[in-house]
Amino acid sequence: MRACEPLTGSVGVPGDKSISHRAAILSSVAEGVGRIEGFLQADDCLRTADALRALGVYIDPLGADVIEVHGEGLDDLHAPDRPLELGNSGTGMRLLMGLVAGREFATTFTGDESLSRRPMDRIARPLEQMGARVEGRGERCMPPVTVHGGHLRGIEYHSPMASAQVKSAVLLAGLSAEGRTTVVEPAASRDHTERMLAAMGADIEVDGLAVTLRPGRPLQARSMRVPGDFSSAAFLLVAALLVEGSHITTGEVLLNPTRTGLLTALQAMGADIGIAGRHEEAGESVGDVSARAGALSAAEVGGDLIPRMIDEVPLLAVAATQAGGTTVIRDAGELRVKESDRLAAMAQVLGAMGGQVAEREDGLEITGATPLRGATIDSRHDHRVAMSAAVAGLIAEGETVIEGAECIETSFPGFPAALRGLGAECIEEEE
Repeated sequence: MRACEPLTGSVGVPGDKSISHRAAILSSVAEGVGRIEGFLQADDCLRTADALRALGVYIDPLGADVIEVHGEGLDDLHAPDRPLELGNSGTGMRLLMGLVAGREFATTFTGDESLSRRPMDRIARPLEQMGARVEGRGERCMPPVTVHGGHLRGIEYHSPMASAQVKSAVLLAGLSAEGRTTVVEPAASRDHTERMLAAMGADIEVDGLAVTLRPGRPLQARSMRVPGDFSSAAFLLVAALLVEGSHITTGEVLLNPTRTGLLTALQAMGADIGIAGRHEEAGESVGDVSARAGALSAAEVGGDLIPRMIDEVPLLAVAATQAGGTTVIRDAGELRVKESDRLAAMAQVLGAMGGQVAEREDGLEITGATPLRGATIDSRHDHRVAMSAAVAGLIAEGETVIEGAECIETSFPGFPAALRGLGAECIEEEE
């Protein structure tokens, strides 16, 4: 990466990762054929689809932009003949743990080195309260994890954190439970699972921060189009905000309010961002988002906003290096148990590039505006860290080399090509 001329033009982004996971999983236990257009062809989602195949679900053709999932209901899932290898996909592992918890067989989940360090206890606790048995490594129940499914009972679970993965796993288990299942969160997390369950005919009710599922209604398969991933578009939009003279538009992007906290934070910092063509696709808000370069000011970001931008916090840290004053990011301790410790990783990345960053227990303090310089960056095999470093490299003096950048394929295949299409100098080197 090198500092570049203004970024200009319109660009599309791959299908939303969160919705792709859920579309495949829920279609697999619905009745009928679910046609999913725009399914994300990234490693994380392909791992989920492959795991569903191992559970007996017919998916065709895997590896295409449009797939068909032939569901025959919950009872048609069967014991896999091998451990389910989820690679780096924490979402896939956690949601599938909930799906199989009510089945009368054992399922073992494995992952790569990074996923094997991520705690699954937050999923194991509610599933065990419902009647499943979960085994993992150590006190935090790290993978490999085995879920011994069985007869489940509905519970009212008060989640200690706002987590869409926890909420979704419990709701998926609730499909097989006796009696209703309620999840209450301390703050709103992304709500794709409950939206999709409702669209497929589930008896589900949302009341503020509580979601209640009453089992018994078979899910009905439907055709759907996956909108562009906001989390992917965000990297291109922030790049345009920071590279002088830039103006870009990302089209047909998911605008679910539980996902667009970054837009709220950036607008509080004075960012020139616009939304046009807003409409609905399968119950989700979609539109075109544009960004124009301009001066930014520091802000304090925390509280209920963090769950709405949890994947974009590393990127916000990059933007904060170019904002006048000291930006404080707080209440983001969840980032320490992602693909990497993202707070420590971004403090190290931006510090190596000349940024003024102080790491806090639950966040970061970044003082700007500060000129950045190129550096060799260890991505820690974390796609969000790698892409954030790439955006920083676009405004840094000299060359920025990102080691382990192949991890970007887990969520945004074609990211370097998208940057080049907007005018960036981005060279991919073969290993």
